[in-house]
Amino acid sequence: MAKTAGIENCRVYLEKIIHNTMSRHSTIRRYALIIEKTDRRLYPSFKEVKDFLAQHGFEVSDRTIQRDIEQMRLNFGIEITYDRLNDGYYIDRDKTLHIDNFLRFLQIAQTAELLTESLQESRDTLKYIDFESQGELRGSELLKPLLSAIRNHREVVFLHENFMREQPKLHRVRPYLLKEYLNRWYLVSTTIDTNDCRIFGIDRISYLEITAQTFEPDPKLKPQELFRNTIGLTYSESEPQPVELSFTPLQGKYVKALPMHHSQEIIADSESELLIRMFINPNLEFRQRVMMLGDAVRVISPDWLVKEVKNALDAARQRYQ
Repeated sequence: MAKTAGIENCRVYLEKIIHNTMSRHSTIRRYALIIEKTDRRLYPSFKEVKDFLAQHGFEVSDRTIQRDIEQMRLNFGIEITYDRLNDGYYIDRDKTLHIDNFLRFLQIAQTAELLTESLQESRDTLKYIDFESQGELRGSELLKPLLSAIRNHREVVFLHENFMREQPKLHRVRPYLLKEYLNRWYLVSTTIDTNDCRIFGIDRISYLEITAQTFEPDPKLKPQELFRNTIGLTYSESEPQPVELSFTPLQGKYVKALPMHHSQEIIADSESELLIRMFINPNLEFRQRVMMLGDAVRVISPDWLVKEVKNALDAARQRYQ
């Protein structure tokens, strides 16, 4: 009898976990659909938003939609506003903070939803999904405690392995931001003594300790803005400069589908090339991205970058002689 009761309790517990998970996924999916409908400057009416949700399987009340809009505003800073002139709703991007990060979050959450539902339907799901393999992804277990330290303004201590040194080094820093780049996570922080900004690969952090020591965030430091004019992790506080790239027509299609930077604009699009301009601070990661494309791209300007990439390509060619 006791064994049967234990199995039943386990079943009820698992069903509760699945229900809670599915409930969260449903909410996130509704968020994504509301964003999709109101982010096109078409000013849909409330009824049109509700009908759009219904078309995607969400027969919900007016109150649920109003609550979703309110929760997105309170929890994520997404301002979905009614425009009287156009008699409809839209996302006020001037008042919305970090919308690109929120959209990225929704993409990740919806992917997790797909995997969760698929695994519930069949244990064979993983036979039909192939994840990018780049070695063991270490440090993901540190994301939650680090995020907690950032929110609560707590100093952290850890060992970090720097590839330029033979031995890990002990660091005590003030954490400000978790940044993702190329499927890796990084901690953006400031040093205790000099207040310099430092970036650490989380996969190379060990023996993390969240201390009891709190700190007042520097109001002048806006960590996300540090990377606004860069591609990757190496940032510069200097003014961004125009960079022009020419792509082959085929590669141009990929660049249009997945822009290299938010400032990307098309200058010319013909049968012979795609010419784009970006306003960035060219750094190591950007040059690596350009060189990865080989003969499918050519740097047009600035002149110093043309020369730098050309020299790097010449040096690469020398390695094959």
